[in-house]
Amino acid sequence: MKYVYLILLIFAFGCQSLEKPEKPDNLIPEEKMVDIMMETYLSNAARSVNNRKLRSYGLKLDSIIYAKYNVDSLQFVKSNTYYAANLEIYESMFKTIEERFIALKEEADSVQKKEEEQEENNKTEAEKRKDTIAEQSGLVPSIQVSQDSIE
Repeated sequence: MKYVYLILLIFAFGCQSLEKPEKPDNLIPEEKMVDIMMETYLSNAARSVNNRKLRSYGLKLDSIIYAKYNVDSLQFVKSNTYYAANLEIYESMFKTIEERFIALKEEADSVQKKEEEQEENNKTEAEKRKDTIAEQSGLVPSIQVSQDSIE
């Protein structure tokens, strides 16, 4: 009989009603929220690449983003919480962000490819011949290794 009471007690406390957050008065529109989230993810990526340099300049990327979109951090958190509670909307927002990142990557790749082609075209014919002769003679390794500098 003790076990029945224990199970009922656990069941009673285990069944809670979860309420979705109320729509904030100053809810950020979906499209603007997608823009903010995308820039936030980009700033986090920049932070992970070169955080020391950002700190040396005293840049607070989140504050810059909030100022750009004329929102404050509390408004962003409340809007994010509201959208996160509505999974269909949140999922569509993330699909939009993913599509934008794919397009951004394709654009960056095409720019890099054009720069490499232009650099290759700028080499004179003599330099190309010299490189080919040096590689074939075995005097110069075909892979050039450069050292990284630490700031």
